[in-house]
Amino acid sequence: MPFVNLLGVELTAAAPTEVRGSLAWSESRCTTGGVLHGGALMGLADTLGGVCAFLNLPEGAATTTIESKTNFLRAVREGTVTATSTPLHTGRRFVVVETELCDDDDRLVAKVTQTQAVL
Repeated sequence: MPFVNLLGVELTAAAPTEVRGSLAWSESRCTTGGVLHGGALMGLADTLGGVCAFLNLPEGAATTTIESKTNFLRAVREGTVTATSTPLHTGRRFVVVETELCDDDDRLVAKVTQTQAVL
């Protein structure tokens, strides 16, 4: 996943029931005022959600994101964002994943719900 390397996402754990990873604050990932860009946060969530969906696929299947909803709850101006993805539904046609993103003080930064198609 070349974009993951470009973005700077670090995957720390991957199992069908939970995928964890992080993204460090960097000036190069910010918008005005030194705030971590929402697109960087969404990239972190989409990466972990995609891995979580993939780990819940039947053998030989592939997946693609068909819907993603993000609620941004807090700005990140320093530190590292840690994300945890868990499956809410693993069906024959769709996998729904929820990802929580938290700051260094374990405060919720964003919550993302994704629907992944089973291909």
